[in-house]
Amino acid sequence: MTMDEQKRPTLNIDLHNLSDADYKAVWDSLYRIEIRMVEKIGECKHNAGDVFYYDTPYKKPSGVCGALLHVLDLWTWRVVLGYPSWNEQDRSVFRIHCPDHTGTIWEMRRIKPS
Repeated sequence: MTMDEQKRPTLNIDLHNLSDADYKAVWDSLYRIEIRMVEKIGECKHNAGDVFYYDTPYKKPSGVCGALLHVLDLWTWRVVLGYPSWNEQDRSVFRIHCPDHTGTIWEMRRIKPS
């Protein structure tokens, strides 16, 4: 783990005595979130391989269906803070199904900020 990665917030972050400057530094070091469609089951305006990014858990990517964003928003903070997923192949990747009954499968993972 690099020094840069060690400074990023994780599940172990202690916000109790942070100054405003410290809080801003934590916020500025948050990971981005990549969402990628990995499987298309039915009709959807998106296609397998489409990729979008959350710059922060609160800054949603444009061009993504509102119903899908609603489901993804439930997981953004878990992804950013490194909460382990249920994905046995890779605990750092969350696989999320679109709410449409014939929808799509998306992967969410954290990436370093640009």
